[in-house]
Amino acid sequence: MFASGCSGQAGVKYARTNANAPAEPLRWTFDTDAVDGVPPGVVVFSGAWRVHAAADAPSPPNVLCQTDAAQFPALALSDAVYADVSLAAHFKPVAGRTDQAAGLLARIQDSNNYYILRANALEQDVALFKYVDGERKGVKDVSASVPSGRWQALRFEVVGDHLRGFLADQLVIEATDSTFKAGQVGLWTKADSVSCFDDVEAKTP
Repeated sequence: MFASGCSGQAGVKYARTNANAPAEPLRWTFDTDAVDGVPPGVVVFSGAWRVHAAADAPSPPNVLCQTDAAQFPALALSDAVYADVSLAAHFKPVAGRTDQAAGLLARIQDSNNYYILRANALEQDVALFKYVDGERKGVKDVSASVPSGRWQALRFEVVGDHLRGFLADQLVIEATDSTFKAGQVGLWTKADSVSCFDDVEAKTP
């Protein structure tokens, strides 16, 4: 288990005072994006992220999937910067022998610095991490039911130094950390995870 409130130095780009969150929620359904392409505005840090057609999508016809093996496949959804944010998505762990992980990123500074809320179908847990100068540091983890091959709801709320994670609309994990004050939002997986996402929404809580 991880201890909450871990300390650590980071490449901090965004100060809380200069965050300029969009007035209206940002939504990504991927339904009008080209299949086999990367959605406009998305910046891929690592991994193979592509739009796929999916008959079982929460909102058909398309979803966004990560299908390659990398240490920590990740992307930023847009250049919008939030201090406090609620980031929600549907996710589906599809396959993976080493991991079947799906994660939401908040307060992204760059490809090496951000917070992670991660659900893992192989480990049957939900965890909070921070990625600091390219090194993943555990903040807290809890056991949770994360079925493989099923769409599920995940939500990451970051307000001040309070981090909260919701699975199926139930609060399952919370911790405090003050490393990052503001930043972009994104998606994340791990190792050989094949994971898909749909109906992503970012808004000020």
